[in-house]
Amino acid sequence: MDTVRFAATKILFDITTNGAYSNVALAQMLREKKFSDIDRKFCTELVYGAVKAGASLDWKISRYLNRPLNKVDEKILAVLRIGMYQIFFLDRVPNSAAVNESVELSKKFCGLGASKFVNGVLRSAVRDPHKSDFSTGDDVKSLALRTFHPLWLVKLFAEEFGLDVAKKILDFDNTDPPLCLRVNFLKTNRENVLDALKIFGLQAEPSTLAPEGIICRGHGALDKFQPLREGLCQVQDESSMTVARTLDPKPGEFVIDCCAAPGGKSTHLAELMQNRGKIIAADIYDTKLEHVAQNANRLGIKIIEPLLIDARKLGDKFPAQADKVLVDVPCSGLGVLRRKADLRWKKFPDDLNALPTLQAEILSSAAKTLKPGGILVYSTCTITRRENESVVENFLASHENFRLVEMKTLLPHVTGTDGFFSAKLIRAN
Repeated sequence: MDTVRFAATKILFDITTNGAYSNVALAQMLREKKFSDIDRKFCTELVYGAVKAGASLDWKISRYLNRPLNKVDEKILAVLRIGMYQIFFLDRVPNSAAVNESVELSKKFCGLGASKFVNGVLRSAVRDPHKSDFSTGDDVKSLALRTFHPLWLVKLFAEEFGLDVAKKILDFDNTDPPLCLRVNFLKTNRENVLDALKIFGLQAEPSTLAPEGIICRGHGALDKFQPLREGLCQVQDESSMTVARTLDPKPGEFVIDCCAAPGGKSTHLAELMQNRGKIIAADIYDTKLEHVAQNANRLGIKIIEPLLIDARKLGDKFPAQADKVLVDVPCSGLGVLRRKADLRWKKFPDDLNALPTLQAEILSSAAKTLKPGGILVYSTCTITRRENESVVENFLASHENFRLVEMKTLLPHVTGTDGFFSAKLIRAN
């Protein structure tokens, strides 16, 4: 039996049945199995590909079933999803291998009785692949199926950006994200890390968006990547790196990062401050604050103080004390859908309706922590107006002592990065 396909099927079952996060479940399995680089890549492609295809993949499966999809056992569905993904979306895998390996896998994963059913469904797909062709139309339903997005999200993007731009965003979400690294200027410079990457045989280039950024087009297991282990760099997308530069903290200042975990932006702020001053890294999860402390320690940063607190209470705890405040609020994450394969299927319209209230509450509390003349940056990794411009405009309408300095949205298909929004505000003296 193929251990890579078995591992991918087990991960997919854990994601769809137990709500596991794809990146966490995959990383755990890869550490456990110690696959070769080729097998790691194949396992990653199977898991992320099947998760990303989501409802579109299930629609294809349903075209070859003699019963409703929800009447099929979840373990069998996991086998079918991995098998169907190979048949329809992985050209380098022969159909015969996809079918035969899936049949053998089903005997081990689901029991002997499942193999006949799996064999019949997959062979039907191989015999008549056009039975499940997606429509080539530009109506939202066809776009949703063809681009692996939920229908409500395609409608939202079309309403907000227009159909032409929406199509570009949807297509971009299905591209492979590169590994982005932020160089730790406290320990080294970008040229030295680029040289180290060449030694590891990685294709890397400097970011044009962030002066500390590096883009890697291919990589193996990061657990063994020495520059990361030595704290010479940190994994962080280019767009996310821009927010610390926008806040522009200075050495010796008192800075609050209101929703800090896992610490990428907090540590970047500390590096820009030359490890001098004080940063409160606040979050509501103890385990996530541990990651902040671990990242800071690895990077050689001493000025970050993790604080377990609801961000909505920061204004009362630090009234008019901070020089700078970063308000990177919880959001829908619709700007990072290419990087988080399962996120598009875990978000729903009700989430987007509820988030602006929470975001506004955090922003209002964070504003109270600022000294007169202090700077605040509100940011999200989403691209919808209701979580971005609308939150900031509503805040400014009720806080006359704040002035907008700049506001920008990085649309992913334009910048080639994760989608990101930031607004820089100043509190009047």
